[in-house]
Amino acid sequence: MVPMELSKIIITETSDHQIIVLKERQGQRSFPIVIGLHEAWAIDRAVKGVTTPRPLTHDLISNIIEGLNAGIVRILISDLRNNTFYAKIILQQDGSTVEIDSRPSDAIALAMQKNTPIFVAKKVLEEVCKAESEF
Repeated sequence: MVPMELSKIIITETSDHQIIVLKERQGQRSFPIVIGLHEAWAIDRAVKGVTTPRPLTHDLISNIIEGLNAGIVRILISDLRNNTFYAKIILQQDGSTVEIDSRPSDAIALAMQKNTPIFVAKKVLEEVCKAESEF
């Protein structure tokens, strides 16, 4: 697993596709992930510390996790298949680890809310960086 950080959020309100860029914490490699507008707004709100009067979807998920006495340990971008990224939210509850399948955008939105570490599987980072160097 390679530690990553959110490097950039590109929000274009005239498009359904938004972009976030993840960058290696201790390196130069980075890659974009296309996400939806609502997820981009959720990530942007979390980064800026903007609260809403009532919980939105990612707030609700976070509240459910806390209500179950669990905590998010890390986010893992675990796979890349057919140009689609896959992620896992790794929880700790009562001494047990629980992996929850997730879209990367939802996992990253939660990570930004809770300042949770983001990782990418080494094979995914190598594959995406190889593909970008071929262009």
